[in-house]
Amino acid sequence: MNTAVSYPRFFDAGPEPMHLREEVVGGLARRPKRLSPKLLYDARGSALFDIICELPEYYPTRTETAILRDNARGIAGLIGEECVLIEPGAGSCHKAELLLCHLPAAAYVPTDICGDHVREAAQRLATRFPRLEVASACADFSQFEVLSSFVPPGRRVVFFPGSTIGNFEPHEAKRFLVNAAGFVGPDGGLLIGVDLKKEPERLDAAYNDIRGITAEFNLNLLTRLNRELQGDFHVNRFHHQAFYDTDKGRVEMHLRSEAAQEVSVAGLRFRFLPGETIHTENSYKYTIQEFHRLAANAGFVPGGVWTDRERLFSVHYLTPRIAGAGPAG
Repeated sequence: MNTAVSYPRFFDAGPEPMHLREEVVGGLARRPKRLSPKLLYDARGSALFDIICELPEYYPTRTETAILRDNARGIAGLIGEECVLIEPGAGSCHKAELLLCHLPAAAYVPTDICGDHVREAAQRLATRFPRLEVASACADFSQFEVLSSFVPPGRRVVFFPGSTIGNFEPHEAKRFLVNAAGFVGPDGGLLIGVDLKKEPERLDAAYNDIRGITAEFNLNLLTRLNRELQGDFHVNRFHHQAFYDTDKGRVEMHLRSEAAQEVSVAGLRFRFLPGETIHTENSYKYTIQEFHRLAANAGFVPGGVWTDRERLFSVHYLTPRIAGAGPAG
């Protein structure tokens, strides 16, 4: 008997080309120059990041995956049955797959800024879990207001792994969490991965791998600007730079100009001094106590916390604080 293939519903809320132009031009005109880390994730960037996640130096993915695998039943029990699991910035959806093996969810909604990448992953999961409603979206992971009209009805749980919360400035992280609390509502929850503070040597190695894949990932941003905004960057005149700032508690990624040069992007000219950088990403690290304070200030009550033996990484389940219940302790 032939079985018809069911293709998951797909919603495209990706940025318009004009928005990309405005964001890039504005970022390159700043002093110092700065571009959003989400711009790193075109199709090539997403594929390179998947490779990074498998590198021996890059501990976050395998550590978080092990935490989820080893604690999937307990996490699923805390989340509860028949939720709608929404994963912003889902990428390949491999971590959600670990949960869905134990979580009787009503629906799964992965979103990602790279539409083709998430659409393919959603199809794979729809095939593996034929009774699960799967719908995917091309969207910025902070676009909760857009997702509200697309997500199937039901009790909402946001799954936000990978310590992507660390890419936000602290005030932006709080705003994201406030919006997430409003999005899931009083009966919902947030399952989130948070990278923990550790020795600088381990962090430096994680973002400067020997094979140079992270450098290629970072430099691919310039290739994207050449392709999509008619840029003329000479990629070999820039160098990947990543380091841990102990005082700020974050890893910074930059693209460093190797010489004085002038480039054209979107019909505008931008000058670079020798050693001048484009700041492309931050990755803030937290202690468990620091993250609990951040979550509480954003309206969440900390619940379950899971870590690995070395306490490199943590996974948290948070629930919105009931209105009128007073501040968390």
